[in-house]
Amino acid sequence: METVKGFKDKLGQDAEKAAVIREVVRQTFEKYNFQEVETPIIEQEEFVKGENTNDETISDIFKLQDKGKRNLALRYEFTFQLKRIAKNQKLPFKRFQIGPVFRDEPVGPNRLRQLTQCDIDTIGATIKDEAEILAATKEILDSLKIPSIIYVNNRKLLNEILDEQEIKSKKEVIKEIDKLDKLPIAEVKSNLKKLNAEKIIDIFAKPLIYFQKYKSFQEIQELIDYCKMYGFEIKFLPSLARGLSYYTGNVFEIKSNIKETICGGGTYLIDNVQSTGISFSIERLMAVTNIKIKIDRILVVSLDQDKKAIELSKKLRKQNKNASIYFGNPSKALQYANSYGIKNVIFVGKKEVQEKKFLIKDLKTGKSKILTIRKK
Repeated sequence: METVKGFKDKLGQDAEKAAVIREVVRQTFEKYNFQEVETPIIEQEEFVKGENTNDETISDIFKLQDKGKRNLALRYEFTFQLKRIAKNQKLPFKRFQIGPVFRDEPVGPNRLRQLTQCDIDTIGATIKDEAEILAATKEILDSLKIPSIIYVNNRKLLNEILDEQEIKSKKEVIKEIDKLDKLPIAEVKSNLKKLNAEKIIDIFAKPLIYFQKYKSFQEIQELIDYCKMYGFEIKFLPSLARGLSYYTGNVFEIKSNIKETICGGGTYLIDNVQSTGISFSIERLMAVTNIKIKIDRILVVSLDQDKKAIELSKKLRKQNKNASIYFGNPSKALQYANSYGIKNVIFVGKKEVQEKKFLIKDLKTGKSKILTIRKK
C-alpha cells in the first residue's frame, strides 16, 4: 500500500543521509552549548493554535480527537511549546530540538506534510544571540557543503515603512509581501493594490542607503556587524517578511539552489521575554546538500563454517567495522551484497579456516586480497 499523500518512507541511502545530517545538526547545536529537549507530538488544539489564529499556518494543523472527545492537534512546529518548557528557566535559556512536525498543506517537490524539523532558540535573547544562532546554522550548512545566502530584515522596519505610507491593514499587507518568492510579482502587486499598498514594491527596490534613515535599521546593522565577527556575511532584503505574525524584530531566511527557503526564523516574544530562533527541516537540507554518504560495509559469507564466520564478524565489529553474515550460496551472497551496496565480501570456507587466511573481494573494483587473522 502506498503512503498517504505528503508522507514518505526513507530507505537505504536516503535514511543514511538523513541520519548523518541529523547527527551533524545535533553535534553543532551542542557545540554552542544549546540543550536538547523533547516535547509531545500531540497537544491540546487550543494550545497549538495559541494567539496566532489568523496565521495561514494555523489552518494547516492536523486535528484529531481522543476517546474522551478532547480536541487535540499534531504539532506543526516547536516554538509554541517553548511557552511551557521555558517557564522558570534561568535566562538566557538556550535549547534545541529535532523531531517530526506535521502540516496539512499542499504538497510539492520539496514540501511534505511530515518533516523532521530542527529548531534552535534562545529565550532572553539580544541581537548578539541572533548572530550566534546564525553562526551555528551557517556552520551546519558549511559542514554539509550546502551553498547558502542568509537574508535579513526587520518587522519594525516594515512597520515603519507601512506607517510612512499610511497603510492601515499591516497584517494583510505583510502576508502578501511574504508571497513575493512564491508568486509572480505582478500577482502580488495586484493583491497589494487592493490594499492600497502597491507602492511598497517600488520602495523595496531602493538601495540599502535609503533604508538607513529608519530607526529600526540599526538592529539590522548591529546583526550584520556581529555576523562579521563570526566570519560570515548576511544580506539585507527589505521585502523579507516571514509569514508568522509573532515576529517582532529581525527576521531571517536562508536560500540555496532550490526555489524554497531552506531555513527561516527571527525574533519573537515568549511571555513578554525577547527570544530568537531559527528552524529548518532535514528533508529540505537533503534536497540541497552535496555530501556523499560513504559507509563501508563487509558481508561475511559462511560456507558451512558458521561458528568461524560469527567469530570473524565479532572481531570486525570490535574494530568498528560494519559487518553482517550471509549463510549459504556464494553467488547469491554476491547478488545480495550488490543489492544493498555492500562493497566488501569475505568468504569463510573450510580451506580459509584451516589456513587462517580469508579472501576479501572488493565488488566495485573486482580485486581480491588476503586478510590474515592473528591470535591475540
